[in-house]
Amino acid sequence: MRSPTPVLFGLVAALAVTCVTPASAQLAVAQIKDSSGKPIADANFTQTPAGVLIRLDIKGLPAGERAFHIHAVGKCEAPFTSAGPHFNPGGHKHGMMAGQAHAGDMPNLHIPQSGELSIQVLNGAVTLEKGKPNSLLKEEGTALVIHAKADDYKTDPAGDAGDRIACGVVTESGQAPK
Repeated sequence: MRSPTPVLFGLVAALAVTCVTPASAQLAVAQIKDSSGKPIADANFTQTPAGVLIRLDIKGLPAGERAFHIHAVGKCEAPFTSAGPHFNPGGHKHGMMAGQAHAGDMPNLHIPQSGELSIQVLNGAVTLEKGKPNSLLKEEGTALVIHAKADDYKTDPAGDAGDRIACGVVTESGQAPK
């Protein structure tokens, strides 16, 4: 007689996976391009219980300190003003030093001389759950924008971060991040 253990284990594993996979999107991506249309970075977004974990892999960005933010419109036409203002569903002032920052406010990037950087940042103010006001997958979309200068974390509305030098539209993904 065969033991039911392998079949039972398989059924329990299948049920466990089904129970932790929500009906809404849990993954998103953005290919970030410079103003000439050249891809310079890939971003992978993963929903976690604490917010959205953003993994950013940059290749070919000029060295220096650069602001990066989530913007309110999923449109990236150079010079990237098409991405609109910072994503700010709560109507807060800009900057991490302002108390309650925009949902799209993020820490500065420190790009080394090689122009390559891989980082992970957790943004607890956003979600990938559709239908929520702070969802990155809202109907108008959202975009990840890299600026020419560093964010000063206080100047309203955009942190005195300078021109927008790269942009990528956040889109839903069925693929696990690499």
